[in-house]
Amino acid sequence: MIRSIMNTAGLAALLVASAALPFAQAQPLPLDKVGALHNEDVEWRSFPAFPKEVKLAVLAGDPSKPAPYVVRVKVPNGTKLMPHTHPEDRIYTVMSGVFYIGFGTVFDPAKLVAYGPGSVVILPANTPHFHWAKSGEYISQVYGTGPLGLEYVDSQDDPRKAAK
Repeated sequence: MIRSIMNTAGLAALLVASAALPFAQAQPLPLDKVGALHNEDVEWRSFPAFPKEVKLAVLAGDPSKPAPYVVRVKVPNGTKLMPHTHPEDRIYTVMSGVFYIGFGTVFDPAKLVAYGPGSVVILPANTPHFHWAKSGEYISQVYGTGPLGLEYVDSQDDPRKAAK
């Protein structure tokens, strides 16, 4: 009986302690403490280096700093991201839809490879590549170590130029 009371007391203490953990937090999550973010709480925003219809959500870390970060990118049906590079190594995980990616300095639909949900794509720094939401909207999650950068192969493809 004493053991049962102790187990019950221990369980109660654990439940009280776990209720205090920050499981649902505002974005972005800090990297130095326990945290979690529910999918429905993801905050999507425009990102100047993408066409205006493409949205980015910073989930963890600060992509502008030289530290790990996690972002999601939502690309609507039919949108093309023209050839570009990133100065940082990246790991993409497809969250939903079909992620079409091709490699090279010229957008070539014949070079696109389709990756469905759960697929992982490794992209070394400075690798020229392009994307197309060819069969519908897709969402990819990107892990990297900042600062995050994006440089278009052809500067005329850069939406930041049109904004000036």
